[in-house]
Amino acid sequence: MNDLSESLLTDLYELTMAQAYVAQNMTGEAVFEFFVRKLPTRRNFLMTAGLHQVLFFLEQFHFSESDLIWLEEKGGFTPETLVAFQAMRFTGDVHAMPEGTVCFPHEPILRITAPLPQAQLVETRVMNLLNFQTMVASKACRCILAAAGKPLIDFGLRRAHGAEAGLLAARASYLAGFAGTSNALAGAQFAIPTYGTMAHSFVQAHRDETTAFLHIAQSQPHNVVLLIDTYDTEAAAERVVMLAPELKRQGIVIHGVRLDSGDLGIHARKVRHILDRGGLEEARILASGNLDEERIEALVRSGAPIDRFAVGTAMTTSADAPYLDCAYKLQEYAGRPCRKRSEGKATWPGRKQVYRRIGRDGRLAQDTITVEQETLPGRPLLRQVMERGRRVTPSPSIQEIRDYARSALAELPDTLCRLDQAEPYEVRIAEALEQLAGQVDQDT
Repeated sequence: MNDLSESLLTDLYELTMAQAYVAQNMTGEAVFEFFVRKLPTRRNFLMTAGLHQVLFFLEQFHFSESDLIWLEEKGGFTPETLVAFQAMRFTGDVHAMPEGTVCFPHEPILRITAPLPQAQLVETRVMNLLNFQTMVASKACRCILAAAGKPLIDFGLRRAHGAEAGLLAARASYLAGFAGTSNALAGAQFAIPTYGTMAHSFVQAHRDETTAFLHIAQSQPHNVVLLIDTYDTEAAAERVVMLAPELKRQGIVIHGVRLDSGDLGIHARKVRHILDRGGLEEARILASGNLDEERIEALVRSGAPIDRFAVGTAMTTSADAPYLDCAYKLQEYAGRPCRKRSEGKATWPGRKQVYRRIGRDGRLAQDTITVEQETLPGRPLLRQVMERGRRVTPSPSIQEIRDYARSALAELPDTLCRLDQAEPYEVRIAEALEQLAGQVDQDT
């Protein structure tokens, strides 16, 4: 079974529900919306990401012969179901917030309108893709705000939760505003700038540090960034200064040094002094080593002479908030608005739009969630991106998404840029939506 498809990358109950829908001819138009119920602790906003992968999944959606063989061998699926699955493709419409949009709880990030079995079957993978990249992009935003304009690099692949997570984390952090990644495949696949230095093992493999620095510089003459904390950080900085004239005679310039352990602020000050005294004023200092937004903010506030930061595990796993309380819920079926009323998990019915009002200062002032057919003042956030199973327009380039994300962050009020919990941003429920919810409650 070498051609198992992503259509089986789902929860079993999606398949069994689809069988029941097919058996009962429940194939009318369904509307599902993906949203986040509440923000993680100490988050003031989220940034959407993952839409491109969702659209690609929907375009490619099908059950392969191997999928159908496995389902038949597993049992529990009728011949009629397997025939229906064999012919099934995604033929629905998708409305979504563009990637890089700042969003808040209960706002629909994506809406799928499709025949009920199709809309149900794609739920798990859609949630999987949007949850992860939105989570990582939001964590990356916090690092970006903490760094106060200093470049950030993704170093998280080796501790990512699998290959796909490492790739998509590099993408999500880059579209949010990181300068690049250490992930070579992400660089090739998504056109992300790649960065790399050297490992402690390279130094340890040599009999002395100076020789190690010389060899890596000769191997990478256009990108000489030397890792100097394998043994004694300041002593290594002195060795870098002593080596610099010899490298200069070979036409090689030392671009920077990397600090990866210890008190980064103290080491950075001492190393900066050594480099400047030795005539390497242009050499930049890169800091890494279990960094997160709080450590970055503290280093920036202290005035540590660090030029750029590499962030790994904390960002790629969103360590302090490793999931989003997200949902993908049925809001309408066969023209009938639907609403879940479970305690703590109630939803707003029907197809919705979000209007964003910008204040006179150019910052976010208020969002309003309303029914799709109502037009309100402000900027509508949901756009149609897919019609009848095909994209309306080509997806924007990752550079265009970065520009959009940058402008979205620039619109944040100062209070929402804090790393600690701010007063919640106002997301209003329009009267028309409240009325619709009341009508649905009366009818069910």
